[in-house]
Amino acid sequence: MDPRPRAAPTAVRAQLSTPDARDVMRFANVAGRASVVIDDTVVDLAEATDGRIGPDPMDIYRSWDDALQISRGLGPSSTPLDLDQLGCPVPMPRQVFAIGLNYRRHAEEAGMAVPTKPATFTKFPSSLAGPFDDVTVIGDATDWEVELVVVIGRTADRVAHDDAWSHVAGLTVGQDISDRYLQMAAGAQFSLGKSHRGFGPMGPWVVSIDEFDDPSDLSLGCSIDGEVVQDARTRDLIFDVPTLIEELSSVLTLWPGDVIFTGTPSGVGMGYSPPRALAPGNVIETWIDGIGTMRNRCV
Repeated sequence: MDPRPRAAPTAVRAQLSTPDARDVMRFANVAGRASVVIDDTVVDLAEATDGRIGPDPMDIYRSWDDALQISRGLGPSSTPLDLDQLGCPVPMPRQVFAIGLNYRRHAEEAGMAVPTKPATFTKFPSSLAGPFDDVTVIGDATDWEVELVVVIGRTADRVAHDDAWSHVAGLTVGQDISDRYLQMAAGAQFSLGKSHRGFGPMGPWVVSIDEFDDPSDLSLGCSIDGEVVQDARTRDLIFDVPTLIEELSSVLTLWPGDVIFTGTPSGVGMGYSPPRALAPGNVIETWIDGIGTMRNRCV
């Protein structure tokens, strides 16, 4: 495996640099440092704030209100954006929540009943990866799952549904890569089969929640080698983002920087007849409207 960062393709670069993306608050992990992407430039937050915001990308969410307020006053820098330097925008959250069977058609293709409570498991934090990192295929049952990922910005404990969005820092794109063999062999305990190294690509950055006209209705999709295999809208979530925050925070505390993978729509490999799986050489492209696109090569 080539350990060097791989260049994002021209199509991805074009999408990330469209005029629609300009002036949007995009918080990123650039070469391991907390950064804001403004237009097509990078502002290092620790340098711009004389250390008020630390250099660790997680410091953005630990100091979310400050980071957001300060970033609003920043302008473009002289440092051009290099997509090859983008890492996971939330590289080490305390808690990673993932929700299964949260789109009705996905539950149907999996042959499982729609849950009456969010079907919650975890992806262990060491599985998280960057938006252009390689994905190592495990066995012959490695599957794809595009997901909207919610990043918590303010401590959430027993939060009411109507107050839930105020606890969200922003949204990003995620892939819940899954080893279906291990997932099912482990007594249907999902977490281990979802947590191989690199099985949680996220990115390319976190877009602050106030940048969306309607954060509850975003288009999302996934393609394998250019073939669109998933295409849906987040308005079709069975348990929407406020409900997930309300339900989770009724049981435990959500901390700044925690992430929630909100579930995948239909079109995953195991739903095909016969089932499909990722193989070395495949290229996964994953996108959400208003956020951006990830590209991960299978090795």
